Amino acid sequence: MTSAPHYRERPAGAGPAEWVRCVWVRREPPGGAGGVLVVPDGCVDLLWSGGALHVAGPDTRPRAVGPVPGGVTAGLRLRPGAASLLLGPVPADELRDRRIALAELWPDAVALAERLASTGPGSREAAALLEQAVRGRLPGFVPDRAVLRASVLLDRPRPPSVRELAAELGLSERQLRRRTVAAVGYGPKTLQAVLRFQRVRMAARGRAARDWAGLAAEAGYADQPHLAREVRRFSGRPPSGLPAAASPPAGDRPFGAGRRAGCGSDDQDPAPPGVAGAAVGVRRRCLGE
Repeated sequence: MTSAPHYRERPAGAGPAEWVRCVWVRREPPGGAGGVLVVPDGCVDLLWSGGALHVAGPDTRPRAVGPVPGGVTAGLRLRPGAASLLLGPVPADELRDRRIALAELWPDAVALAERLASTGPGSREAAALLEQAVRGRLPGFVPDRAVLRASVLLDRPRPPSVRELAAELGLSERQLRRRTVAAVGYGPKTLQAVLRFQRVRMAARGRAARDWAGLAAEAGYADQPHLAREVRRFSGRPPSGLPAAASPPAGDRPFGAGRRAGCGSDDQDPAPPGVAGAAVGVRRRCLGE
């Protein structure tokens, strides 16, 4: 049996915590030949892996990530709508289903990589350096608070319609969609579906016997077939193979202090062979929203 990667996360410290969902480290098992399945969560990640810095854009489909050189990845995951903290003026949809070198976005990325290269093998120090680098960008960060508010309102079992949401935020529907695409990477309807998928993953975690009809109602799906379609859309699996939301192994504590931040986009199961690898450079496609 293939050992699962060892995954730990912690909340960000004061300052970045408002915009950063969590800081995390993933270690490959000794001799492991597997990988992990990354599923959509509406977030953008900063990654230090294999001696290189990358930014992983918002996913719309499952993506298999194989073992990395050195076996350790450190990452920092932004909250939905906070992508410009990493991307600056680049719209988030430019990185939809893509991963690019941080050097394409940050002029000081090479210096940061040199500092990261001197960190120890455990990568806790690397994770702290990533957080420090993001903290340094806070003074020039201007968030789109309307989109951040929209992401909160959409993350409910009975969210408002796009029309209702736009009216509450004082925007037209077209303005709401344009700003959500720029700040998140896709429009409000897709964001709503991704957040609902993450809710059902969290609800299903730790339940030996899963009442799919009950979980569908709890998460906000119309019915069980609706849940099944969306789970396959975002994970490539049927509900019975639903990737559980990421959590530390039993008896383990998150690294660093504080409560669990609940990142929830890295599956600890080996990635299935039928799921395509990382979609680097894939041309973005418009989603039917």
